[in-house]
Amino acid sequence: MKRTFDVTGMTCAACSSRVEKATAGVAGVDGVAVNLLKNSMEVEYDGSDAVAAAISAAVEKAGYGAFLRPEPGQAGAPAPAARPVNDAAAEAKRVKVRLIVSFCFTIPLFYLSMGHMMGWPLPGIFLGHENMLTFAFTQFLLLLPVIFVNFKFFRVGFKTLAHGAPNMDSLIALGSAASTIYGIAAIYRIGWGMGHGDIDFAHAAAMDLYFESAAMILTLITLGKYFEARAKGKTTDAITKLMDLTPKEATRRGPDGSEQRVPVEQVRVGDVLVVKAGEGVPVDGVVLEGEGVVDESVITGESVPVGKRPGDTVTGATVNTTGWFAIRADRVGADTTLAGIIRLVDEATSTKAPIEKIADKIAGVFVPVVICIAVAAFIVWMVLSGDVSTALTHAISVLVISCPCALGLATPTAIMVGTGRGATSGILIKSAEALEVAHDVKTVVLDKTGTLTTGKPAVTDVVCAVGVDASALASLARSVEQRSEHPLAQAVVAWADSAGAQLQPVDAFEQVPGGGVRATVGGAAALAGNAKLMGQHGIGVSAFESRAHQLADEGKTPLFFASAGRALGMIAVADTVKPTSAAAIAELSAMGIRTVMLTGDNERTARAIGASVGVDEVIAGVLPEGKEREVRRLSAQGRVAMVGDGINDAPALARADVGIAIGAGTDIAIDSADVVLMSSDVLDVPAAIQLSRSTLRNIKQNLFWALIYNAVCIPVAAGLFSFAGFTLNPMIAAAAMSCSSVCVVSNALRLRGWKPAFTTQAAQQVLAKRKEAQQNEAVADASAPELDTVGTDAGEPAEQEIVMEKKLTVEGMMCQHCVAHVKKALEGVKGVSEAVVDLDAGTAVAKLTADVADDVLTAAVVDAGYEVKGIE
Repeated sequence: MKRTFDVTGMTCAACSSRVEKATAGVAGVDGVAVNLLKNSMEVEYDGSDAVAAAISAAVEKAGYGAFLRPEPGQAGAPAPAARPVNDAAAEAKRVKVRLIVSFCFTIPLFYLSMGHMMGWPLPGIFLGHENMLTFAFTQFLLLLPVIFVNFKFFRVGFKTLAHGAPNMDSLIALGSAASTIYGIAAIYRIGWGMGHGDIDFAHAAAMDLYFESAAMILTLITLGKYFEARAKGKTTDAITKLMDLTPKEATRRGPDGSEQRVPVEQVRVGDVLVVKAGEGVPVDGVVLEGEGVVDESVITGESVPVGKRPGDTVTGATVNTTGWFAIRADRVGADTTLAGIIRLVDEATSTKAPIEKIADKIAGVFVPVVICIAVAAFIVWMVLSGDVSTALTHAISVLVISCPCALGLATPTAIMVGTGRGATSGILIKSAEALEVAHDVKTVVLDKTGTLTTGKPAVTDVVCAVGVDASALASLARSVEQRSEHPLAQAVVAWADSAGAQLQPVDAFEQVPGGGVRATVGGAAALAGNAKLMGQHGIGVSAFESRAHQLADEGKTPLFFASAGRALGMIAVADTVKPTSAAAIAELSAMGIRTVMLTGDNERTARAIGASVGVDEVIAGVLPEGKEREVRRLSAQGRVAMVGDGINDAPALARADVGIAIGAGTDIAIDSADVVLMSSDVLDVPAAIQLSRSTLRNIKQNLFWALIYNAVCIPVAAGLFSFAGFTLNPMIAAAAMSCSSVCVVSNALRLRGWKPAFTTQAAQQVLAKRKEAQQNEAVADASAPELDTVGTDAGEPAEQEIVMEKKLTVEGMMCQHCVAHVKKALEGVKGVSEAVVDLDAGTAVAKLTADVADDVLTAAVVDAGYEVKGIE
């Protein structure tokens, strides 16, 4: 059986690898998968307490902690996703406090230590030979708080070192400790020199203070940890939101026919439940009586509702849009389809192999090698010179110059710049892992509805009967369909409205489940629906049969309209392809990436859409479980990226190596994905992969320079070239270390100029049309007359006058998605004409047409999930 353990103390991929190795070595363990993001591991064993205790002991011996998580329903069992989210949020808050404290003391420490060399003004208490001890001891006191708040590096680093598995924390701890110890020794040397009247000796010692190096190491690494912790909390909300889809209550019918509202947890297999119009289906079951039209988009992803009648199955969490029916509960609780989707998401995120950070891989070899070199340098110089000071100077120089700043910054700086550049381009990268993995994608799997297509039906073809003009057909269509809530009907009404169709009086309107609608329009009996409905009322549609089959082959739905016993025409409705879909597929193909369309729609429609956009393969008729299975199968052939927008895509998004969600899709799809396309433009998929490739290239360059720097400088620091008079003391070593970090950061900043480079003609034509449209819009705006904000002529509505602006300081915004939420919340307040939100500044300016109270604006932002720190 598979059980979950919570793991403590992991900080990098080397840690998760060590925990996995330790657990796999326990007798009775059949399999283990460690998840660094969720600080947990899934272990397959017989479930015995003895093996669980052995696992905890083995992990503890490796330098970490492992605690068996209670199963759902047991006392102390956490709600799904609740624990990871809370842990990540708490960790982000803790790291933020550490970062603030570190900066507060590191900045004055750096100013004090470098001021005398840079000519910066310093207080007189730190100047002069008589104040050297004060100068040195003040730096030491400024360092202590930085060490105290970041003591975790020392605790974990030395603990893993003691267990023979040093990681990046070990390098951080050794480098900081070496600089600190050397500085403390220098303080004693200053005191000795001043006590014995040797001012030159004391002055030389005062120049050997490297407390600022120790503080800078800890502060810069903490900065990277803070950004990592902030990203963690956004990746584990999917399961909680999936659970919220299930109705909390159900209407249960008793043996005597009475109805009672009960919590859905009390529903048992065999219970008869009543589902009315507008209600969600509480569990999986079979319709016993009644009829309705059910929106199954939460499961299938398809926007067209499905008619249900006795004998048909219904799925929990779907919505009955119209009608009424009673069902027999067949699957409840953990057995429902939605519960299965939740498990798939959880398992996919738990079993996905943790990505080994390049720097951590190198550190696994680099750290022990550096330690050995430092020890060897100390021994050799003790033998050669017999001077402890000389030997210690070379050993510490090796450790200081090998400080992991450059190596540790190589990956996070490039990722930070890359993700920032992506955000400004509408590509939200939710994790560093996604940015690293996307460069190696071999196959891109795309959902159909809402991804390659608009997700909303629209009228594509109109066929009129002989002797009937389009205006008459449009008038009938608008009149008879205006009261229907069906998406296809709404598409017809929208088309008729745009055509200027006249509205006729309507009576006796009635929906026919699975067929269409009927009513009396202009005094005549009218019908609108499929061929089956027409046949039931004796309306002949044979004249449209050939054209209807052709349209159906193209993935379109033909709707027939009749009045007074005669068919007036046929209107075809379809989910239209997005303008950029074909260009995106062409661009992916040019990049050497295979494309697959994966959809729950029928084979005929899927083939038509697939052919129009040019995908390499079409897989149709698959439900969420099938999508996840297909992605897993394709993953065996190479890295896979899944692009989707619906709840039904969530398991596949989580299972894929890279999950890419369309920004206009459901929150669950967005939470399950690693990358979110804010503009809902499929052309951003190849752009995201290009960004990943550029970032990975930058990371490899950074690692190359960091390692070359160490390869060249470590031998010099160890004194290998001292025979030629070429050596390094710790001060020069620290300066060299700083230079290497500057080179790495400067190289990473080049990514700020990144732009997608589309090479195909189709993509370039799309970009050209966009540019032309923008230019036309700019010309139109420039030539438009200014509106009178006080009043207008001819009774035209006046533009509302802006009477004031209020600036809100908003905390909690982390991405452009957050910006959209805050903007929408404020603009939903009566009296707010526009809200301008600035992510970088953390502000929102509300432009008001009337005086709106501060607490009203605050409440709107708080309801959206953010905090207001002040209003100006």
